[in-house]
Amino acid sequence: MNENRYKRRAAYYETDRMGIVHHSNHIRYFEEARILFMHNIGCDVLELEKAGVLIPNVDAYARYIKPVSFFDEVYVDVKLVAFNGSRMEYDYVVRICDTDEIAATGHTTHCFVNKDFKPMSIKRSFPEYYQRLKDNTEKQ
Repeated sequence: MNENRYKRRAAYYETDRMGIVHHSNHIRYFEEARILFMHNIGCDVLELEKAGVLIPNVDAYARYIKPVSFFDEVYVDVKLVAFNGSRMEYDYVVRICDTDEIAATGHTTHCFVNKDFKPMSIKRSFPEYYQRLKDNTEKQ
């Protein structure tokens, strides 16, 4: 299993008047890929939330290269590229499965906060999650 790859098919409701997936949906694809990646490395977002850790998105960027149409199957490669216990950053590449062409690239930044939205470091509070994320951070 490749924990860095998420595959999905573009849904009809995601398309716009031009017949392509609306640009805002790529950010959703990024989130879906990130959530699955975290689950696969043992940092399940739902478990973290139950433990009082929230992970808001503080920055999102997407560059659109090739349109994705209804029923196209795409895969999203996700990489955790920066992590320090208080903040993490991900890079994404969306490719159309049939042609392997890049449809979009992107980047998101997230922080860790408690239920009162106060910034926190998971290194002290949740060292096992810290280590799993650190171990899965790509070296740049």
